[in-house]
Amino acid sequence: MRVFVTGASGWIGSAVVGELLEAGHEVDGLARSDASASALEQRGVRVVRGDLDDLASIRSGADQADAVVHLGFKHDFTDYEASGRTERAVVAALGDVLAGSGRALLLASGVALSPGRVLTEADAAPGGADLPRGGSEELAISFAGRGLRPVALRFSPTVHGSGDHGFTARLAQVAAETGVAAYVGDGSNRWPAVHRSDAARLVRLALEDASGPSVVHAVAEEGVTARDIAEALGRGLGVPTVSVDPAAAMEHFGWIGRFFALDLPASSEQTRSRLGWEPTGPTLLEDLDAGHYTRGLAVARA
Repeated sequence: MRVFVTGASGWIGSAVVGELLEAGHEVDGLARSDASASALEQRGVRVVRGDLDDLASIRSGADQADAVVHLGFKHDFTDYEASGRTERAVVAALGDVLAGSGRALLLASGVALSPGRVLTEADAAPGGADLPRGGSEELAISFAGRGLRPVALRFSPTVHGSGDHGFTARLAQVAAETGVAAYVGDGSNRWPAVHRSDAARLVRLALEDASGPSVVHAVAEEGVTARDIAEALGRGLGVPTVSVDPAAAMEHFGWIGRFFALDLPASSEQTRSRLGWEPTGPTLLEDLDAGHYTRGLAVARA
């Protein structure tokens, strides 16, 4: 099928594009820069020029496709509410285009919905434009009554692998800058994890299974403790591992402190059973111990 992918040149999106092309699908990818457009064209992707603020380009790409995989997001942690408003507007525009067509709309979401307990695919996302990501998951799921097939792709907080510049990479940078690998409190809070290759394969499986679930969990590990992550970073950088008081988390970590202190365990049992998905990639700690996040970082020394 012909699939329109936003975020096609991003960390997850570029892996999804490769997975789709290898499976024989045609891909149209949203590109905001000449560099991104050129990279996509070299892979055999049709380029749709525009960005997430350009709803006309979003509508055009969706209108020409048999399905949409919406992975793009404006990661502006200095104004996360604005990012949420943009996300909601994009999802609303996609819903309008796909309404009544029976086509699939897969969109990126996350597992930060019920801190402190194991999240399952049966747990509904709360609604509301003022929520993180603009409440876009709940909005998209509501589109099922409008004649399209929504699928929420709930990704782990860390989709890891060589070349990742996301949350785990930022934790490594903080450890190098401060000279200590830290965790918050006793470090028992958990972060789910999934290797990038496994996440990309799950997206393809969810796209191709027309009778599949409306919520899938890209979760290979239900929860890696913050302390284990910090200790792996400490080993890689050769720095001590320390605890940071919860009240000082933002001061030590910066913007990522609000996330790294959360306990976000999540299950993928239903996803595995219904789609036959079984992760095969390295674990998060294996990627950390391989040096993917610490190699080449300059460490501050007292």
